[in-house]
Amino acid sequence: MQIGLVVGTATATVKHPSFQGERLLVVQLEMATGAPDGEPVLVFDRLGAGRGDRILVTNDGAVLQGLLGKNTPGRWSVMGLPD
Repeated sequence: MQIGLVVGTATATVKHPSFQGERLLVVQLEMATGAPDGEPVLVFDRLGAGRGDRILVTNDGAVLQGLLGKNTPGRWSVMGLPD
């Protein structure tokens, strides 16, 4: 799990079948100090996060396989919207 900041959304006209109908966010992951942690990543969102929101994300494969199917190439998903 990691905290990240939503910096935008992404759209794709051609995508893996498991991504159909899913909302994609562009998220800048952060270290404990609040400093950026690498390049932004694509995150699947079913909780309704928006630009500027801090979110809790996971790259747990079992979670994504449960959401998107066993053969999904997706890596990150929103786990929560902290207060």
